[in-house]
This record gives sequence, C-alpha cells and structure tokens, in this order.
Amino acid sequence: MDRTYGKRTQMVHGGTRRSQYGEVSEAIFLTQGFVYASAEQAEARFQALGPDEFIYARYGNPTVAMFEDRMAALEGAEDAFATASGMAAVNGALCAMLRAGDHVVAARALFGSCLYILEEVLTRYGVTVTFVDGTDLDQWRAALRPGTKAAFFESVSNPTLEVVDIAAVAEMAHAVGALVVVDNVFATPVYSRAIAQGADVVIYSATKHVDGQGRALGGVILGTRDFIRKTVEPYMKHTGGAMSPFTAWIMLKGLETIDLRVRAQADSALQIARALQGHPKLARVIFPGLADHPQHALAMAQTGSGGTVLAMEVAGDADSAKAAAFRMMNALHVIVISNNLGDAKSIITHPATTTHQRLPADQKRKLGISPGLLRLSVGLEDPADLIADLRAGLDAI
Repeated sequence: MDRTYGKRTQMVHGGTRRSQYGEVSEAIFLTQGFVYASAEQAEARFQALGPDEFIYARYGNPTVAMFEDRMAALEGAEDAFATASGMAAVNGALCAMLRAGDHVVAARALFGSCLYILEEVLTRYGVTVTFVDGTDLDQWRAALRPGTKAAFFESVSNPTLEVVDIAAVAEMAHAVGALVVVDNVFATPVYSRAIAQGADVVIYSATKHVDGQGRALGGVILGTRDFIRKTVEPYMKHTGGAMSPFTAWIMLKGLETIDLRVRAQADSALQIARALQGHPKLARVIFPGLADHPQHALAMAQTGSGGTVLAMEVAGDADSAKAAAFRMMNALHVIVISNNLGDAKSIITHPATTTHQRLPADQKRKLGISPGLLRLSVGLEDPADLIADLRAGLDAI
C-alpha cells in the first residue's frame, strides 16, 4: 500500500493479498507447501522467487507476508521477517549476522533472555561481548572499536526504563562500521522513530503490543531489504524460527487497532504515574513521561511519549520491601499478576523473583532491580479504576 497514507489506514489495509474470493478479512493460508503447475515452475521457484511466490511455509507464506509488509510500513523499514517469538527475533537477528571472532557492544540493562543469548549463546561460539551502561555515551565510545560488528540495546530497558540515545549510539557505531540493533518493545512501534534515528535493525516481540490481547507468541525483525533477505532469511529458514500463518493472522488483527490501543495505554500510564508520584509507601516512581526521569528530555525527543509501562519501588530495606511488594500485589483486584506486557489487561510483575530472577544479586543491584521494584504494564481499563486499585494495594502494606 502507498506509504503516503496515514499509519492507521496502513494498519488496516497495508500488505493485503486477496484470493479469488475477494474476502474482506485477511485469509489464513494454513498450508505447509504449495502446488506447482509444472516441474519447470517448481525448478524456477527454487532458483528464484518472484513476487507473491512461495515454496514452503518455513520460507514464507501469504498470510505471514501480509504481516511482514504491514509491520514494515508501520516501522518505516524496507522489509521484515516474522518469527515464532520475540526471542526468536533477537536470536535470529544476532546469530544471522555474527560469527566466531566478532565483537558486540551491548547495554547491560537487558531482559534476562537477551542477556542469556549475549552471555551464553554468542560467547559459546566465539563472539566477544562487551557490556556498557547504556545511558553512558562515554562507555559506548570507549567500548566500540574498528571491527565491532554490532551495537545492541533496548531503547527503553526492561524493567527499570532507562532510555538509550539511539542517534548518539548509532553515530558512534556507524563510525566504526557496526550495525545498530535495537530491541524496541517498550518504545512500541506506534511511537518508534528508531530507523530515522539511525537504527539499522529493529526487533519487536509481537507478543506484546502488536497482538495486544495476550493470545499468541510472535516476533519480527525489521531492516533493509538486503539485510532481511540476504542475512536474516537464510538463517531463519534453515533454523526453523518462522511464524505460523495462524499467528500472523492474529497479529494482523492486532495491527488494525494498535494505534488506538497504545495511545490510550500511554495516556493512562502517564495519569497513573502522576497519581502515584510522592506516595509515602513508594521510594520512587519510574516513568520516562515524568519530568523527574533522568532521561525525560531524551524520551520526549526520541518517541514523544513515556510509553505504556511504568515501574515503582516500594519503600523499605531488602527484606521488608519484598514482603511489602508481595502484599501490595496480592491485594490488587483489577490488575493481574503475570509477566507479559503490552496487553489489554493491566499486568503487574515482580522482576527480581520472575523475569530477572536468574541474575546474580550483585547484577540485580547494578541494574536497579531491587526487592521492592514492581513493573506495571498499563492496559485498557478505566485509569481511575487502576489508580484506585493501586492505592488500595499500597494501603494493604
């Protein structure tokens, strides 16, 4: 679809491929293979695929292609490759481009599974990884060197919501010939301008805001056509991390409403953060949309929004803060306890004992993942109800 149309229009119509039946809702092509009119046609397809030609669902599928096209339009990327999960996208993007002897510089504040890939998987196969404080540009400058292959970071870190300066890191990385790979989940594709700011590769867990309703796992890698089709696709199609057609259809339905959902969630998150600021039972409220956030100005310049996720730290020492955080969580009635984010339902998480529990205690301290830290993914409920629920939870401490 012509990208001069607005994003909401593109998210409803972009990439649509209609069958001979002229269906309104996108078709689910639940097939693992495709029939050829002749042996010659089969031979030709295996040599080179033309537009809208497919040979095997692990390599590509019409429903999946619709999702890829629509995501590329939303992000402003040349192309996209859909994956089975967000972590399949992280693993695929990095492993497809790296080999033994390569060097990667990565922000230290990352989701636990991302750290596992960098610390365990890549190093096992001879890749050297240097970790830095993602918000400290001097550390990036010192760590990046001629021959560095990639700079990897979460544009907004999980769960402490540190904001990395994409444009500044990209300038330094490109100066030494490195590609900039950004996990952009917390920024959301609605507010993202990562490619315009210098990112070469953008990764999303589509499980989060793209689906938006907690139904399916999925991921996507976005970048130049050459990177997606010549680097990512060969690796992914041979290692089997492709998205299923049914999942792609679910994600297409999510994209139809993503702009409306995410903007409403971000508005509610700001209201909640302001309402909780200064609460006597909280040591701090962390939200990039608040003026007291250390990277508030950068967040506003980079995305124009504080996002849909906030964090709060229950006051107290190490032992009492964990118990207090648990009491608060257990007293909630509207907000559910789980570990996903970007859902229509508001979700609260205790990172130190769940999503980041495998990290050593000293690493948790360095990252600010304290026993009292809670991460709140704001859903689509009435913000007044969410604020009342949180206040009641804090009263239970």
